Amino acid sequence: MWTYTGLRKREGQVWTDNNGIKYPSQWWSRTTNAEKIAVGLVWVDDPVQYDSRFYTGDGTPKALDDTGSGEDLVKGLKSVAIDTVKAQASGLLAPTDWHVVKAAEVTEYTVPSEVTTYRAAVRTASNTIETAINGVADHAAFMALYDVPVDSDGVPTGNAPVNDWPEEI
Repeated sequence: MWTYTGLRKREGQVWTDNNGIKYPSQWWSRTTNAEKIAVGLVWVDDPVQYDSRFYTGDGTPKALDDTGSGEDLVKGLKSVAIDTVKAQASGLLAPTDWHVVKAAEVTEYTVPSEVTTYRAAVRTASNTIETAINGVADHAAFMALYDVPVDSDGVPTGNAPVNDWPEEI
């Protein structure tokens, strides 16, 4: 992006320099970069955008593991991800919890096999995802858990490893 005295100047828009010289919108397309620099414009690269799930605002990778302890505990990416997985699993199981409660309270009631199969699949998926999270050795491997697999045309072929849950019933 072009700046003048530290202020951003958008290409194709009218602007005025400190000497009162007004530059019309067409000026941008009719001048070379050297001419822009000669009138005091400075090119500044756009700031790099970092994915806030994995990096702090300045591009520093967030810690994978917890740091500190007690009140000074700062959860690392792994702990935050595992907390999210547990909450997702709980949310997926909640709609069928009543079946399990009813079966515990009413001896004649049996949880439908479709429900028990689904609940087992959710627990298995949760364990698989948590194992994958705990197994990563570095930041790149952790980020790869969030990558959705795609075919050669870029069409998704499945879920990201951290979001590979069974289809809800």
